[in-house]
Amino acid sequence: VQLQASGGGMVQAGGSLRLSCAASGLSFSTYAAYWFRRAPGKEREFLTGISWGSGTTYYADSVKGRFTISRDDAKNTVYLQMNSLEPEDTAVYYCAIDRYFSTWDRAEYEYDYWGQGTQVTVSS
Repeated sequence: VQLQASGGGMVQAGGSLRLSCAASGLSFSTYAAYWFRRAPGKEREFLTGISWGSGTTYYADSVKGRFTISRDDAKNTVYLQMNSLEPEDTAVYYCAIDRYFSTWDRAEYEYDYWGQGTQVTVSS
């Protein structure tokens, strides 16, 4: 099983990026998917999740209205569209998947699989 995150980069404040996380080696459509980030010197932050099946979504207040999570089960991929980026969004972004859909963060080991992370840098 592998999760491959991509799409990170450098962008000016107010700009947009779309992150992708491609899964392989499993039945992606039966997993909920999540995005997290970790900024330098800070703890991991739970950003958003999307359920399997109905595609129910949840967003942390810090990204609500600016970020959008979506999934394409035919491509085994979950996306994170990030708009109106701010310097405070600078972090390494990680995707994760799990059989269970939750709207709160859990311990890292409770998620089935993690991607390797992709760096997002927002300049002012």
